[in-house]
Amino acid sequence: MSLIQTQQDPNALIVKVVQTRLDAKIAVNFKEEMTKLINEGNHKLVLDLSGVDFIDSSGLGAIVTCLKVLGRKGDLVIAGVKNDVMTMFVLTRMDRVFQLFPNSEDAAKSLAA
Repeated sequence: MSLIQTQQDPNALIVKVVQTRLDAKIAVNFKEEMTKLINEGNHKLVLDLSGVDFIDSSGLGAIVTCLKVLGRKGDLVIAGVKNDVMTMFVLTRMDRVFQLFPNSEDAAKSLAA
């Protein structure tokens, strides 16, 4: 079963995490699915975390890996982060690494060429 759903926006590929937890249990599979999307040529990505209630260091690490796979070829922005997940982003200072948006529409607009 896929951990993500994708939706093409004119400016980016919106990737919604369909699990409520992005943790060690699913981080490897999540990373593999995201890497596949990037290798298929999707270089502007919005990661929609609006359905995620919990994230741990493995989940954050998987997201950082996706950013590294993209390298200078593209952009990865994050949308819909809930309070508990945002706390983890702030504690790990990942809120300074990633651009965070309230929703995927705003995030996709930020990637308009």
